[in-house]
Amino acid sequence: MTKAELEKKKDIARNLYMSGMEQIEIADKVGVTRQSLSKWCKEGGWKETRAAKTITRPELIRKLLLRVNDLLDMVESEPKLADSLGDQLSKLTAAIDKLDKSQANVVNAIEVFMAFSKWLEFRAKSDPMITPELLKTINKLQDVYLVESFNKGALA
Repeated sequence: MTKAELEKKKDIARNLYMSGMEQIEIADKVGVTRQSLSKWCKEGGWKETRAAKTITRPELIRKLLLRVNDLLDMVESEPKLADSLGDQLSKLTAAIDKLDKSQANVVNAIEVFMAFSKWLEFRAKSDPMITPELLKTINKLQDVYLVESFNKGALA
């Protein structure tokens, strides 16, 4: 298999993964080993990117608040746990505060990228300058940016 053929399979696999398909099914469809697919997934940060693209800021805040509520219920039923859970509660409330204040973060970037991608897809219907290749390149660059930002913990 040539390098170009391998890259094409990798692109197809990535798109299928981002659409929510399971790795086993993707490997079978694309014709690669599960180990190769797992390696691509890990190296490319596909899991983090897919997770990041499927969660919105309000949903993330809601999940964090539910976790805070669970911890508070644990403390209420077992007061001795208050000291050990204090650090977890502090971290969760700081995360909620950061998200709630709409500071620049990966979630914000994802929301902007998704809106921009939808706009580009709409424009592509009437603008010949916006080709499928351009859309693919932009999407890849957005993913690289998100993975690098996610790994750093904050946007540059």
